[in-house]
Amino acid sequence: MTDAAGMPLYVGKAKSLRKRVTSYTRPRGLPERIRVMVAHTTELEVVSTHTEVEALLLESNLIKQLRPRYNILLRDDKSFPYILLRTDSDWAQLMKHRGARNKDGEYFGPFASAGAVNRTLNTLQKVFPLRSCSDSIFAGRTRPCLQYQIKRCTAPCVDLIDADEYGEIVGQARAFLSGRSQDVQQALSKKMENASQELDFETAAIYRDRIRALTQVQAHQDINVRSIDEADVISAHQKGGSTCVQVFFYRAGQNYGTRTYFPNHARAINVGEVLEAFVGQFYSDKKPPKLVLISHKLPNQELVKKALIVRADRNVEVSCPQRGTRRTLIESAMRNASDALARRLSESATQRKLLDGVAELFDLDTPPKRIEVYDNSHISGTNALGAMIVSGEDGFEKNAYRKFNIKDPDTVSGDDYAMMREVLTRRLSRALREDPDRAGNTWPDLIMIDGGPGQLSVALEVIDELGIPDQPIVAIAKGPDRDAGRERFHMPERTPFTLPMQDPVLYFMQRLRDEAHRFAIGSHRARRSKDIAKSVIDEIPGVGAKRKRALLNHFGSATSVARAGLSDLETVDGISHTVARRIYDYFNVDG
Repeated sequence: MTDAAGMPLYVGKAKSLRKRVTSYTRPRGLPERIRVMVAHTTELEVVSTHTEVEALLLESNLIKQLRPRYNILLRDDKSFPYILLRTDSDWAQLMKHRGARNKDGEYFGPFASAGAVNRTLNTLQKVFPLRSCSDSIFAGRTRPCLQYQIKRCTAPCVDLIDADEYGEIVGQARAFLSGRSQDVQQALSKKMENASQELDFETAAIYRDRIRALTQVQAHQDINVRSIDEADVISAHQKGGSTCVQVFFYRAGQNYGTRTYFPNHARAINVGEVLEAFVGQFYSDKKPPKLVLISHKLPNQELVKKALIVRADRNVEVSCPQRGTRRTLIESAMRNASDALARRLSESATQRKLLDGVAELFDLDTPPKRIEVYDNSHISGTNALGAMIVSGEDGFEKNAYRKFNIKDPDTVSGDDYAMMREVLTRRLSRALREDPDRAGNTWPDLIMIDGGPGQLSVALEVIDELGIPDQPIVAIAKGPDRDAGRERFHMPERTPFTLPMQDPVLYFMQRLRDEAHRFAIGSHRARRSKDIAKSVIDEIPGVGAKRKRALLNHFGSATSVARAGLSDLETVDGISHTVARRIYDYFNVDG
């Protein structure tokens, strides 16, 4: 269903299309939310599928892609990190991985967060001293690094361990990540005893330390369930028209962490419907585990199960346990969901009070649902960019953050006013093109700029040139000596003013300003680091990442590549005579 502007309102499925559409033509029997949706609908697009399972999969994909206003929406769809055991080189490497699983090796996970992966990797390095460095660093080592000195690597880079012994450690790491930690501990204990009997006490001490590190992991068995090999535990708790969904990840009998979600939905929708929509969207872009435990029975549980089987291309069990160990896991997740929702509701109440204060302070008609804050960052005009952060009723909306690379060639390096003009012009011009009637939720209820009267004047000129009436805007300037708490607020047709030091609204505005500053600085640093990593070799036609790596590994630096002779270049793996001539001419032929 779409509105007059072509914006999606709702995506649904129906076994009987005639009955479903007919129900929308009888407004008296519909809830208020559905009546409003039908009133805004101007077009209905129909897609037929062969089976109900296909319809469910298509519905989940379209909801995630289009994000219709009247559907239950899963707002946090970040990918999950994994541990990758790379086996595409002679010396296997343990590393954190996020994104497409296109590298050769074995993946273990998913983990709930990067922190969970980092903690696991930290333990693994103590127990299984495998290399963690990149290929380029590994190839360039001439002596052991600090990781070897602190006994977290066996220094295969300088041949301090042979391939067979290293392969044995790789096998132990694989066994541990696959859930066979007891087998690993017994093997290490046997090696420690043998070394001790041979009076090799130094080697025995190494195995002793590795066993201690492994024991620390095994000490937390209250959160691990050996009877469950691979499962996601999904529990939901509903209160005050809001729902919290808690997901526990179990792999190889170990708890790999938890992730909390707050789906966006209408207040009247029950917990079973919310959970069903969540499961469909959650697994729309990831492979389901063998077992999915849920806290509430789904309205179409068998249909959801069939859809997950199609998604996983193997059998998937979907269960709502009522007793036993599995029920204990569900209840634990439900307690976590209940606590998380209570914190969320408390924070939301505080946020609403702050937004009421913002509306009163800046003479807004209603509390703002979307506040956009702008800041610029550069160093002497280089790597200049603008940044926009967004805050709403639920706090910071990080998926709405935007970076603006300064593109206008007429912008003078370091001209903050010109940068602000370009950023606001691009942002508001796009809003005018995409949503001229302000029917969506993409327009700011309040624009805040990090700056003083100069930045405010530029912003007002942009708003006037674009013909945008009644756009609330405020500039926040640092006080004397840049003291926090003495900020001055500048608004059109109002005398600049300050707020009392203990005013909660002042703290709120400072947090918004500081978040914009953090985002701008972080984006600028990332761009600067990327430029620093660039090499003159990148400019040579026909020399891609693989050849660049081969050249740097062979010569050690771009400067040495530039000084190399034609015959020296031809000795590098992957560099033909033609490519060597091209590289040589690039550095040695004028023009």
